[in-house]
Amino acid sequence: MNKIKIRQYADSDQEKVIKLWELCELTRQWNNPIKDIQRKLIVQSELFLVLEKDGEILGSIMGGFDGHRGSVNYLGIHPKHKNKGLGKLLMNRIEEELIKMGCPKINLMVRNSNLDVQEFYRVIGYKEQKVVVFGKRLIPDN
Repeated sequence: MNKIKIRQYADSDQEKVIKLWELCELTRQWNNPIKDIQRKLIVQSELFLVLEKDGEILGSIMGGFDGHRGSVNYLGIHPKHKNKGLGKLLMNRIEEELIKMGCPKINLMVRNSNLDVQEFYRVIGYKEQKVVVFGKRLIPDN
């Protein structure tokens, strides 16, 4: 049995990662996952990680750093493997990578209806911030 491995995303992972995101309910009809992956591969692709065990992708995470704050997107753990510490492993790894880049703080967004994920972040030391998030779509075709 192979050990858990966290590695950089590879092009051959695309289909498996998108399937994982769908299982984790991370995809939305207004966000094309293929385009999201393509965009990430252009900017800080080294912060797009997958967690695999025995050749199966069980988790993913996208990190980013803009020189001021870090961000996390697409943290997903296969539903059959939740509550085993895998999400924490991925978060620890992305935090380590961001610290190496000089990142002082991570901001992340969680849908207000996703109470389980909010609790996950609280348990690993994140605190709810008193901010309002604004967004504006710049490219209408997702």
